[in-house]
Amino acid sequence: MAEDLINLKKHVFFELLDLAGRVFILVKYADDVFIGERGFLPEEKEKGLILVFNRQMKFAWNSHGIEATLGFGTKTETCSIPHESIISVFSPELNAQFSVSPGAEKAREEKKHEKKASAPSKEKVVKVDFRKKT
Repeated sequence: MAEDLINLKKHVFFELLDLAGRVFILVKYADDVFIGERGFLPEEKEKGLILVFNRQMKFAWNSHGIEATLGFGTKTETCSIPHESIISVFSPELNAQFSVSPGAEKAREEKKHEKKASAPSKEKVVKVDFRKKT
């Protein structure tokens, strides 16, 4: 299920990029998000960091997430953004947005594993006969 959400997020990202020429993402702060030497500013750690991608930029969406070299003022930073840390993909020009709750992929995976773990095994089922004995 998490893989489906990642694929949907990626699909929306590239569709908005194709339609509008640029796309914005909101990235939540996490230890595995790498924003070069810059990192996250204190306010961004609380509210997230908005990054802009356009058609001319060189970036890759791979199995880990987005790998890119992004400009921050006059400085460029190598960035690595895992799928799970992208909580919103949007386009102001198209007035369109796709958002997920922070940690949605992880929560869905945990729920999936819980269901598998809670399913009773045939080997561990105890049969009890509650009929009255006379």
